[in-house]
Amino acid sequence: MPENIFHDFLTAFSPVKYILDANVFMEASRRYYPFDFAKPFWDGLVSFAKQVIIVSVDKVLDEIKNGNDALKTWAENEFVNYFKDTASNSVITAYAKLVQWAQGESQYMQHAKDVFMQEKNADTWVLAYAMANNLTIVTHETFDSNVTKRIPIPNACLPFF
Repeated sequence: MPENIFHDFLTAFSPVKYILDANVFMEASRRYYPFDFAKPFWDGLVSFAKQVIIVSVDKVLDEIKNGNDALKTWAENEFVNYFKDTASNSVITAYAKLVQWAQGESQYMQHAKDVFMQEKNADTWVLAYAMANNLTIVTHETFDSNVTKRIPIPNACLPFF
């Protein structure tokens, strides 16, 4: 069962804590673990969150709430307590560092920087929360040294982690 693999992976690295990007939830629900047959996967996420192994942030919840699907219902009813507030001083300080870094990067087009710095952009808040709390980011994004039209999470991690 997938939940056993997931459990073994996460528990092998405890007590390290992980922060989940929005695409982890969205891809799982849409492609790999639909709620109608993979309830153990979703129950496992809640269990890991209760054990303080995984979290996410309020901005990710906001992105999930843009949909009107089973993921939104699950997030609001089952996982809502594990979307952490990004309004702390340490997270905002980390966010400011990320914004300053992005502004100084010549690799990325201005539009990519503008999107990265939008207050509603969950990616930047996931990065900031991870920086402030020394967490490992779990995302489906990949590093791309040639990208110019967006700033992927792994690219932004490179100078900070």
